[in-house]
Amino acid sequence: MGQGGGRMITGDEQLAALGQAVITTDPLGVVVAWNPAAEQLYGWTAEEAIGKNIAELCVPDVAQETAADIMAALRDGTSWSGGFPVRRKDGSMFPALVTDAGIYRDGEVVGVVGVSTNLGTALRPLLERSTDAALVLRSDAVITYASPAVGQLFGWDQDTLVGSSVVPLLHAEDRPALARLLGNVVTHPGAHPAVDVRVMAFDDWRWAEAALTNLLDDPFVRGVVCNLRASPARAAQEQAETRAEQLETALRSRLAIEQAKGYVAAQLGIDPEASYPLLRGYARSHHLALREVCRRVVAGELTLDQ
Repeated sequence: MGQGGGRMITGDEQLAALGQAVITTDPLGVVVAWNPAAEQLYGWTAEEAIGKNIAELCVPDVAQETAADIMAALRDGTSWSGGFPVRRKDGSMFPALVTDAGIYRDGEVVGVVGVSTNLGTALRPLLERSTDAALVLRSDAVITYASPAVGQLFGWDQDTLVGSSVVPLLHAEDRPALARLLGNVVTHPGAHPAVDVRVMAFDDWRWAEAALTNLLDDPFVRGVVCNLRASPARAAQEQAETRAEQLETALRSRLAIEQAKGYVAAQLGIDPEASYPLLRGYARSHHLALREVCRRVVAGELTLDQ
C-alpha cells in the first residue's frame, strides 16, 4: 500500500478519489458503502443511501429483471457487466454502465461491489458522431440509451425515453412486423438490413429507416443498437408525389383559365388573348383568386364587360 504524508492511504480515500460510482451491498441488496462519485451520479448522499435497499434507491421496475439476472450470475461466481436503466433520487432515469462482482467467503456471496458510470457518456463517442438518431434496446424492446439526435430528428425527449418501450413510438400497423424483425435480430448477432417504419415524430406519423445491430453479447453495450433516420426512399417518393400534385393543380388551373378565356371571348366577340386582362383585372379589383373568377365565368355565375 502506498504512503502519503507519512501515513498509509486508506481504502476510503481511494474510493473517494475514484471518478466512478462504487457501491457495496450485502447479499440482500442493502447498501453498506456509497462513495462520493455515487452521490454525484445518483443524487443520494451516503447517509441517505446506507442501510437502504439498492433496488429501492436506483433500480426502476423496467430493470428489475436485469437486476435478478445480475444476482443469479454472482451466485454462480461470475461477475456481470453491461448497461441498463437506473433511477436518480429526483426520479429521472439514465442508462448506466455497471460492473458488479461478488465478495465471497467459503464459496458463499457475502456482498456485492458495483462500479457504475453514465452509459450515455461512455457511448457518446460511438453513437453521437453520426447524424442518425441512435437507440439501444433490450431484447424486450425497452430503451436503455437514446442519443441527443432523437430530439433533433424526431422531437423525442432523450431522458424520458430511457426505461420506456419503443413500441408506442411505432405506428400500430408496423408493430407486428417490427416485433418479428426484433425477434430475428436478437437470435442473430451482427448487423441486419434496414427497414422502413412509421414513427411518431413531431406529433405526426413519419417514415423512418431503422437499421438494427445485435450487440447483446457485447459486454459494453448488451443491447440492440437501432440507428434511425428519415427514410430516403420514402422522402423521395413523397417529394415526387407532392411535385405531381403541384403539377396537376397547375394544369387544372391553367385549363380553367383557358376555358374562361374562351367563354369571355365568345360573349364579347374579342380575341381570347384579350380576355385574360379582363379576367385578371376583375379578380384583383374584387379581391378574388383568378381561378375562382374563371370558375364563376364557366359556371355562368359571372359575366364580364369590356
